[in-house]
Amino acid sequence: MAGATAGFTALSSTTAQAAAQVDPEVIVRPGDARYAELTKRGYNSRFVATPDEIWLVHCASQVEKAVNKALANNQRITVRSGGHCFESLVDNPQFRVLVDTSEMKSVTFDPAMNAFAVQAGARLGEVYKALYEGWGVTVPGGVCPEVGVGGHVSGGGYGPLSRRYGLVVDHLYAVEVVVADKGGKARTIVATRDANDPNRDLWWAHSGGGGGGFGIVTRFWFRTPGATGSASSLLPKPPARMRKTIVTWPWAQLTEAGFTRLVMNHGAWHAANSAPGSVYQTMHSSLQLHSSVAGTVQLEIRMDATLADTAKLHDDYIGALSAGVGVQPTIDVTEGTWLEIALEPTASYGSYSRQKSMGGHLRKPLTATQVGAVYRSLTDPNHYGVGLVYLAAYGCQINTVSSSARAIPQRDSIIKLWYSNNWSEPATDETEVNWLRTLRKNVHGATGGFPAPNDQQDGGYINYPDIDMRDPAQNTSGVPWYSLIWKGNYPRLQQVKNTYDPKNVFRHGLSLDPS
Repeated sequence: MAGATAGFTALSSTTAQAAAQVDPEVIVRPGDARYAELTKRGYNSRFVATPDEIWLVHCASQVEKAVNKALANNQRITVRSGGHCFESLVDNPQFRVLVDTSEMKSVTFDPAMNAFAVQAGARLGEVYKALYEGWGVTVPGGVCPEVGVGGHVSGGGYGPLSRRYGLVVDHLYAVEVVVADKGGKARTIVATRDANDPNRDLWWAHSGGGGGGFGIVTRFWFRTPGATGSASSLLPKPPARMRKTIVTWPWAQLTEAGFTRLVMNHGAWHAANSAPGSVYQTMHSSLQLHSSVAGTVQLEIRMDATLADTAKLHDDYIGALSAGVGVQPTIDVTEGTWLEIALEPTASYGSYSRQKSMGGHLRKPLTATQVGAVYRSLTDPNHYGVGLVYLAAYGCQINTVSSSARAIPQRDSIIKLWYSNNWSEPATDETEVNWLRTLRKNVHGATGGFPAPNDQQDGGYINYPDIDMRDPAQNTSGVPWYSLIWKGNYPRLQQVKNTYDPKNVFRHGLSLDPS
């Protein structure tokens, strides 16, 4: 559980920027004792950065300096926040300059903007802690406290409070972005959601368009639309206490029929309980279907423990999912403050640090045929990686926002889907990547191997990236990779790219090219 910490005084954005200027940028090159550690911060050890320079920056002006130098030397440049990208969008030999924002982690209240200013290198846990201890508020971000906000927010992040309060970008007021103009010169722009802001589209692009494809974000400001009053009323207040439950079914006791019933129960329940205003909007859950070699299938539940009907809703939910499965699950319930639960570290895969994954959205549950494909992959006797099909609760308040209001367009889904595989040995890379691809292709065979938008599915998710989307040999859906992710928002994102990065300075494996 999290321990108590000292309080702090909120700084204005001007003061915070001046304080950051005291520390100059730090440039680390090969041969420096720090280089090895700074190049191994990525989540996926399949990919390791090998830049000529790593810039540890403290403010936007230092980022401008790094960009201008890279442009002058004709070097590819990229940015890292928390280092949790699943694909080679950052850790790639093509990039010769790596801008590391991990030293930029202040969380302050900015009176001039009447919003909370969060630097792009802050980790989610640091943001939760600072906002809650300072003002009693939060943003509905992800479940992993180690993840950096730079990519998480830009991609349209979601988390345990999203069914109640929407996506984190639904509370995004402004962004500070270093871009490169048509003259090849870096400049810093602050773009807000205000209707009369001439740079509003740049704000919009960072509400789900993904990180690192339009510029380098150095700061976000958060304020809930329509919120007024003092700072403590400008963002959602999390529950005072949370109930966290882990429900476990042992694979050794699960038959195929029992497994299928469990997953079908889960899908049917979410189809019936994910509308805006549902009594279950205060509950988040994730059904974690691990490979049989992992030994168990688990359900994690997080609920507001302060409500009178929490216990009944909790037990009814577990009962609905367990009905007809034929296995009595183990139920482990704990309670704590919201911050204690939010700051609990996520499980580590240890030496199983090589990874392949892909994500998407479901408007309707997986069919029995699709669940059968999941079962066959997870019980493959020749597979020894740690495979996972992760079905996270979605919908409710998320689905009250227009699909075009933010760059992330999926606004009528009930489940967020993630396929993942982790392993340890480089020699088995091809086998393990193909296991994930086979799973994906078999589940989504009717739509070319990906969850192409239709009445059941609603496309991919840039924060769960898979560069296979861009490969016509892998993506046979007939839907372009960018339409799989952004659907009808693609043309507007393309225009933002044309306007703010016309020379394609900021690009990676899943970024848009200027037209």
